[in-house]
Amino acid sequence: MISLLLKCFTGAFAVLLIALASTSRYFVLAGLVPLFPTFALIAHVVVGSSRSPAELQTTALFGLCSLIPYAGYLATVYVLSTRTSLVMTLSVGVITWLCMAGLMLWMWFRFFPQQ
Repeated sequence: MISLLLKCFTGAFAVLLIALASTSRYFVLAGLVPLFPTFALIAHVVVGSSRSPAELQTTALFGLCSLIPYAGYLATVYVLSTRTSLVMTLSVGVITWLCMAGLMLWMWFRFFPQQ
């Protein structure tokens, strides 16, 4: 129960940092804070304590591949942010992320089948 509360507070702290950064003169930091490996640390502790080191390594590689859909989302937001409304920009960004994540999952399970 304590570890679950710690995870909740960690996530809430990240959201607080994003909110504070976005209203400061250093608003660009709001783009860096989500990339702090808060949730990756939690996932790696859970996987690393319940699975083998090789499976933790595979999890880290999969996490590295997950940067590709995120880059697609960011590229979409960058291109559309001055051309469309905020809602449209973010909607297309999320759709881009979903498509790229789906493709990444398909490729991962096609070329790296589970043992």
